[in-house]
Amino acid sequence: MGAPLESPLDEAARVVDAAGRESLALRLTGGVGIATISPSALRPPLRRTYGDIDYVGRRGDVRRIEALFEALGYVPEDEFNNLHGERRLFFIDRANKREADVFLDNVDACHQLRLAERLETASPSLSAADLLLSKLQVVETTPKDYLDAIALLCDHEIVEEDGGEGISLRRIADVCCSDWGWWRTVTMVAGRTAEMAERMAASGEIDSAAAPRLHRVVEHLETAPKSRKWKMRARIGDRVRWHEEPEGLEHSYT
Repeated sequence: MGAPLESPLDEAARVVDAAGRESLALRLTGGVGIATISPSALRPPLRRTYGDIDYVGRRGDVRRIEALFEALGYVPEDEFNNLHGERRLFFIDRANKREADVFLDNVDACHQLRLAERLETASPSLSAADLLLSKLQVVETTPKDYLDAIALLCDHEIVEEDGGEGISLRRIADVCCSDWGWWRTVTMVAGRTAEMAERMAASGEIDSAAAPRLHRVVEHLETAPKSRKWKMRARIGDRVRWHEEPEGLEHSYT
């Protein structure tokens, strides 16, 4: 099937296309996933470099995923995969000094974003709503998380329903209004991200639509119906930590 390509976006497309030919559900997430559907991520000031390419697949397809990446010219990181292969796999592209990181069923960071039933999409990437959730769930937000989230918001309108090209309020509410911890993190990080977007828009660096779109998401989360579980956890509030610390899963290659 050839060797990995130098361009991360071209390589991501090659991998997803190959997975499709094998009837294997594999979708892009992370920065490359966002850049695939958000042109703003490819232009300054939101453009950045990509040291890895992130995917989401299904846990039940582990053996087929491993075979696919090896056929595509990757080297599996055996020690890591043997230890963590029920939820995450790493493969090395030695020629380009780049990693392929495959999450299985969920993207786990400060919260767990369940995705096993959301991989059958026409797009090579996860939905815009899922990509945004994956960025807004990071409590210790990094500069690249802010840039990626803002790129999404510059290029995608807020929509009510799930399943289209926009950022779905229904999907975000389904995740956040049944889990207070998710709600707390997303609304907090969204506030910080909106402030950054407003500063960038005021200086003419980005489209002015990004911050208002994010404000609309937060307003919806404030007023949308909450589950009984959400209400019970809300009574405790910040007195008890509401999020996990992302694991520093060790892996290395030469």
